Amino acid sequence: MTTILLVEDANDLAQVIIRELEGNGYRVVHASNGPSALRLHSKEETALVVLDWMLPELDGLEVLRRLRQAASTPVLMLTARGEETDRVLGLELGADDYLTKPFSMREFIARVRALLRRAEIVQQVLEADHSRVDRCLSYGPLHFDPQAHQALLDGVALDLSPTEFALLHLLLRSPGRAFSRSYLLDTVWRETYVGGDRSVDNTVLRLRKKLGVLGEAIETVWGIGYRLRPEGGA
Repeated sequence: MTTILLVEDANDLAQVIIRELEGNGYRVVHASNGPSALRLHSKEETALVVLDWMLPELDGLEVLRRLRQAASTPVLMLTARGEETDRVLGLELGADDYLTKPFSMREFIARVRALLRRAEIVQQVLEADHSRVDRCLSYGPLHFDPQAHQALLDGVALDLSPTEFALLHLLLRSPGRAFSRSYLLDTVWRETYVGGDRSVDNTVLRLRKKLGVLGEAIETVWGIGYRLRPEGGA
């Protein structure tokens, strides 16, 4: 049974949410403050966190910051704060969705289901990307051997950092596929994407330089991320 962590200090609202979630087949664990939420998250195998902004002891944003340091569990923020700047702040800190109080239970359940579906799809794609990871790959003058942890360009070994090596490996396994920055961080860095994070862009820049002319094959997909141009593509 899918477990959802509800972090809400208003008991009346919490009981309504718990009833709705359990009625839709989910198991719910409830915390009424930030420290309890963090402890429960570390103990339970949680598929989703429903997190209130205004909490005693630690507010929702601080709980979110700490969660994101340890896990990429999807987070749905609940708040009475409807200002755009507040919504943007929560999303930039790593929230996956945002619902302003008061809200209908029908919309709430729809958003919960959407976040869980999205997380399931991402997990399936991650598992697919980690399959067949040991086979050698070639791309023009580049020979890539993951078991030997070696990339040769025109027979000369490239001096790649572990992150550059992992990123190149992922791109080589799926030429022509566009990878979002958030997906690359999930897969290569094992971190959750936060708006403004330049880790992916900076690593791609370094990798392009090390690949020389071949680096032009790593194409920017504007508004999305990056892809490796299929061999022979224009």
